[in-house]
Order: sequence, then structure tokens, then C-alpha cells
Amino acid sequence: MEQATSFQTSGIIIENRKQISISGVEDCLSFDEETINLKTKLGILVIKGISLHIENFNTNTGELTATGRINAAVYTVTDDKKSVFSRIFR
Repeated sequence: MEQATSFQTSGIIIENRKQISISGVEDCLSFDEETINLKTKLGILVIKGISLHIENFNTNTGELTATGRINAAVYTVTDDKKSVFSRIFR
């Protein structure tokens, strides 16, 4: 039986701009050496940097650790009520 995961907390810890630890991660949407896009319980989180590497991602606990030169961690604002087409053809 597959068990649904429910993350109780969400947090970000950046250590010396070289390591980032994030809790409350639901999914990794995409990643490369300059950008990591994550779906968290608080919304989409974009990590920007140089030589970024995901060291650990535990889908059961929702914890992710990445290393590299971290330049920014930004939650994006999305309006889930509008469809993709309504945003394109406004």
C-alpha cells in the first residue's frame, strides 16, 4: 500500500552560501548547475547559483540538501486559479 506523505514543517538553512538544506519539499521540478526548481508546501522555490548539485533528496521526509555557490532562494508567486491559456491570451 502506498502511503501519502504529509510534510508538517518547511524551512531553509543556508550555510556560508555553500550548502542549502530545505524541508517541506514535495517534488524537484527541474535542476541544472545554475538553477534548482522545487515544489514545496509553500509554493515553487527557485534556487539560483553556480555549480549546484543536489546531494540528497528524501521524498519520504521532504528534505533536500544541495551544495554549490548559492546566490538566491526565491519563492515564485503563482495564481493557480488561472489556466496556462488564460495567462498567455490575456
